[in-house]
Amino acid sequence: MNISSFSKTYDKTTVLNFSGMELQSGKIYAVIGAIGSGKSTFAKILAGVVKADRKGNYLDANSVGYMPQKNFAFRMSTKANILLNGRDEQRAEKLMDAIQIRHLESKRADRLSGGETARMALARLMMKHYDVAILDEPTAAMDMETTLLSEKLITEYVRESGCAMIMVTHSLQQARRIADEVLYFHKGKLLESGSKEQVLFAPVMAETKQFLEFYGL
Repeated sequence: MNISSFSKTYDKTTVLNFSGMELQSGKIYAVIGAIGSGKSTFAKILAGVVKADRKGNYLDANSVGYMPQKNFAFRMSTKANILLNGRDEQRAEKLMDAIQIRHLESKRADRLSGGETARMALARLMMKHYDVAILDEPTAAMDMETTLLSEKLITEYVRESGCAMIMVTHSLQQARRIADEVLYFHKGKLLESGSKEQVLFAPVMAETKQFLEFYGL
């Protein structure tokens, strides 16, 4: 699968200028970078919720799943929210068990905490298999215990579905734990990419080194 080149401009300022890349099925790609580096814009354009400067489909995948940074909960039960993305109740229950929200299945989802909503949204996305799944800061609202549960579920989902997973994360430790490849964005450009061992522990670019040193990996 390929991602074509694209750019995004707001008020005559280019916030993202992406040159394209190839995605491999069965891999987790962690997208890292400072605030304002273009990470979330990259995810939103690939998911089709934000339009790039030039019209087109930049991701040649048959099916794309997307979990935004701000998750939406409909005014129905947690279980009903999850079943909106597939009617397999057994799978929904398995996912709720895996991420420890089974006890919340009858609670109205719009009354869940931020971390509970994120877990519900992750389970909802995983009701289906996609060629590409895009997660934007999926564990930002979670504590460490539920973050680790979610990471385990993410890796199992990728192994089960064979999808390519693009995950925007502010956590270098998270990228280190579960990513196969790391994409480092800097000032709207993909400045460095490669295996997590190469990017996180032997970066080539000075900006990557400075970023990693500042955030203390």
